[in-house]
Amino acid sequence: MKKILSFFLLMLLLFKIDVVKGQIGGRYVYPFLNFSNSARYAALGGNLVSIKDNDISLAQINPSYISPLLHNTLAINFCDYFTTTSYGNVAYSYNFKKAGSFLFSLQAVGYGTFLHTDESSNSYGRFSAGDYILATGWGRALDSNFSIGANLKLIYSTYESYNSLGIATDVAASYFNSKKQISLSLLVKNIGSQLKPYTNGNFEPLPFDIQLAFSQRLEHLPIRYHITLHSLYKWNMSYIGDDNPLLKIDGITGKPKKPKAVAHFFDNMFRHFVFGIEILPVKYLSLQLAYNQNRHQEMKIPQARSLAGFSYGFSIELYGMQFAFSRAHFAAGATPNYFTFTMNIQQFSEVVQQKKATKLQRLND
Repeated sequence: MKKILSFFLLMLLLFKIDVVKGQIGGRYVYPFLNFSNSARYAALGGNLVSIKDNDISLAQINPSYISPLLHNTLAINFCDYFTTTSYGNVAYSYNFKKAGSFLFSLQAVGYGTFLHTDESSNSYGRFSAGDYILATGWGRALDSNFSIGANLKLIYSTYESYNSLGIATDVAASYFNSKKQISLSLLVKNIGSQLKPYTNGNFEPLPFDIQLAFSQRLEHLPIRYHITLHSLYKWNMSYIGDDNPLLKIDGITGKPKKPKAVAHFFDNMFRHFVFGIEILPVKYLSLQLAYNQNRHQEMKIPQARSLAGFSYGFSIELYGMQFAFSRAHFAAGATPNYFTFTMNIQQFSEVVQQKKATKLQRLND
């Protein structure tokens, strides 16, 4: 009982931490902290996913599910992002007998090279830009149902002669019922600050967020559904200023038509939701599909059909190795591809040894 009370007290504390420091889009630094770190994560909407399995990439985002189950697992992720931008990360998990379960990761974002010119078009050569995240995660089970975890992230960003150093932490708590296959997770992410801003004295806030995720695998169908709520620290997710290009103009008054209060309410409400589904036809195959309402509303083209907000992918797992691919639709012509390769080194080694033993036995026979 004490562990259960401690868990819910922690959840209440997480909701309170830094809630007054929320920002609206475009008013924070280090946006790459919100990049999708793996194909499966991107396919399921690019926000917190509450699944307790052997996917190290999901545990990288949700540290409360870092566990001995991930011991000696390696993941390599790559994303062909927009134009010349690409990024990738490497993650490795190890379980120490006394210290517990840890996850180490390194993410690098490259934006390509650029021509350095002044206002008179005089050229001074080329320069590059990049962002880097070095992170350590820790997770611990409180009992058979509840677990907690945290990430500590060191951030470095460099654009030509401008560079910045920052530090951030994520705190997570999860509940998992193995009998009913129900999982619930709460994540408070990117609590931190710049240690060194790009320009002297100009400290900017990090992309703080509070997210809540729920998932359940159906008992009689090979389906797992996901519901995620993000940006829980604020209500208003839409922008309806008079200069909003999506607003229609009244033909008589010439003034923009703002949405009705009821429509604005439901638009705001559903912008907080991400809906996802996984189809698991066989043990080694997973198909994913998700819809992100806020992304759709922000990236859609007026008076045109758009897949903005949709994402999908698949993963195949054999002999302790997993390959995953996904695509996420942001806007027309802006559909990044995500690739992930995961290996449980210990399991793969055991499979190789077993195959060698089987082959040797056949030769002897």
